Amino acid sequence: MVSAYPTRGRTAWILAQRPPRPVAPDPHAPHGVFLEKERLASGEVVDSGVVLLTNRECPWRCLMCDLWKDTTRASVPAGAIPRQVEFAVRRWSDSGTVPAQVKLYNSGSFFDPAAIPPADYGPVARRLAFARQVVVESHPLLVGDRARVLRDLLAGSLEVALGLETAHPEVLEKLNKKFDLAQFARAAEFLAAERIALRVFLLVNPPFLDERAGLEWTVKSSGFAYGCGAAAVTLIPTRAGNGAMERLRTSGEFLPPTLATLEAAQRAALALGRGRAFADTWGLEAFSACPHCFAARRERLERVNRTQRDEPPVRCPACGHP
Repeated sequence: MVSAYPTRGRTAWILAQRPPRPVAPDPHAPHGVFLEKERLASGEVVDSGVVLLTNRECPWRCLMCDLWKDTTRASVPAGAIPRQVEFAVRRWSDSGTVPAQVKLYNSGSFFDPAAIPPADYGPVARRLAFARQVVVESHPLLVGDRARVLRDLLAGSLEVALGLETAHPEVLEKLNKKFDLAQFARAAEFLAAERIALRVFLLVNPPFLDERAGLEWTVKSSGFAYGCGAAAVTLIPTRAGNGAMERLRTSGEFLPPTLATLEAAQRAALALGRGRAFADTWGLEAFSACPHCFAARRERLERVNRTQRDEPPVRCPACGHP
């Protein structure tokens, strides 16, 4: 089989597969604000506020990423990010909720100065003084002094989420993330030395692996992440939707995971007994083949996320699962 994915010029190829870019979002408003329940490292289940910040597109062009759709073409002006955070805090206040944890996700790296101006760290930290923990995301190569600066400004603790995606070295290289496992480990060591918590994003069934190998490597990758000091891993089923993944699916180089694979990945990661393992349930319908058991299976995953205890699988007379 001839690969659709080039060995050179990968960034240009990834960009060429993109569908038309949506209308640019308002740089003064987040493109998502919501609340969820999450189990902290302490074992307590708390309200966690999530802000999907609007800002510039990430400078890396990862093979599987579709987050660029909600980004601006240029850096947002100074003060825009604090205004977005204020928007979210007011919405939570209006609902009568003060989240113990706040996640600031920005479709890229919080520590990219072209995405989040460092001058905005102080105003953001002051507005989130109520939060016991703040979570931001970053590319491993941007972990450094700015993480320390943000930590010192926050009233609560800081956690940084790093997208490892996979510990399979050849697949990681093909994802175009432009770091290797040694560089990831060094970023994790920096965070540990600075008393900054680490969570790791992992793909369930990334491209270039069949479903069996994909599951095997999700478990190996979880072990690698825990070995780097991760307090939690988030298992994300690999999605299509950015053009490049559709090309790889057509060429047979990408097979989206099933809901059963995500369930098995979380079960195996929890069995390692080394940290929390969250199954990402966003857009989960795309991975389900049975409308009769889907709701019950999603609810089971969400319960396991909160309890961090595995449960028997949902039995479905319609599709025969498990």
